[in-house]
Amino acid sequence: MPPVPAPDTGPDAGAIWHYGDPLGEQRRARTAAVVIDRSHRPVLTISGPDRLSWLHTLCTQYVEDLPDGATVANLCLDGRGRVQDHWIQTELAAVSYLDTEPGRGEALLNYLTSMVFWADVSLQTADLAVLSLLGPGLTDPRVPAALGITALPDAAAAVALPTGGLLRRMPGAPAEAPELDALVPREQVTAVLDRLAEAGVHPAGVWTFEAHRVAAVRPRLGVDTDERTIPHEMGWIGGPGTGAVHLNKGCYRGQETVARVHNLGKPPRMLALLHLDGSVDRPAPGDPVTAGGRTVGRLGTVVDHDELGPIALALLKRALPADTALLTGENNEVAAVIDVDSLPPPDAPGAGRLAVERLRGR
Repeated sequence: MPPVPAPDTGPDAGAIWHYGDPLGEQRRARTAAVVIDRSHRPVLTISGPDRLSWLHTLCTQYVEDLPDGATVANLCLDGRGRVQDHWIQTELAAVSYLDTEPGRGEALLNYLTSMVFWADVSLQTADLAVLSLLGPGLTDPRVPAALGITALPDAAAAVALPTGGLLRRMPGAPAEAPELDALVPREQVTAVLDRLAEAGVHPAGVWTFEAHRVAAVRPRLGVDTDERTIPHEMGWIGGPGTGAVHLNKGCYRGQETVARVHNLGKPPRMLALLHLDGSVDRPAPGDPVTAGGRTVGRLGTVVDHDELGPIALALLKRALPADTALLTGENNEVAAVIDVDSLPPPDAPGAGRLAVERLRGR
């Protein structure tokens, strides 16, 4: 069966949605190895001696002394601390590689370019394609050999590929089932895919990647976020390897909101995984989530998972009990249940709140 394109109305328009067996492709991602063409994801490069110190002042992550080969998630916020851009950043051979969501590459490039001023940096769009690899079969020695290297990189690290581009291991994935991204020159995509197929890495569509991401409760900018989203709601707080916001740095736009919510308050919403009623039509991202006739959140990514069935990410009111009966969909016709294991840990008072309590003698 020829490749099936992703829906035109979604963020992955133009990409391959599946190759005729989307649930089978997901099973192979869990039991063997797959490669997913995500070349619709734009890649930027930043070079120049000031690139890290300059970017450090603009973003939420601590990147001033990012070591060679390191890979981190990163954000730009607006002046009110709301998420504006999210990207994956890899530092390799005196170049910073930033890849971001489809449709956000030009906006991110324009913003960063407007903030250069006197810094010695050079920004440009890179002609690189992102190929994502999933599954325990990636530990087969034939896989790095197909890419021209002797071994896979360590967690959250990257290595250069001999024909251009890089291979990085994404943070957070278990060692026995790694998640990799190959950033390769676009003219080499077909040849790379052919070599990976010979090494036992099957092609899969973006549907597989989305099911994998949603089951892991990993949000996506522009789908699981809205114009009011702050990093705390997405679980993006934490330094390299654990999040996109480093709490031991300052001097970036929106830092006041980050510090205030961390020290004194609680985020108004939380990200959760929902299990949906599969007997009705699927709801859509942006549909309201209601409880007892009241809106308590908004729906994000919706996807059919080969093991979990129809699932979705949702931004819900923080104080919502885990056993609340929910409805979603345009006309509130789809029943939904919160996955308890997906909820953030119980709120603990921040350092600022504890200090206030001590001053009050509590």
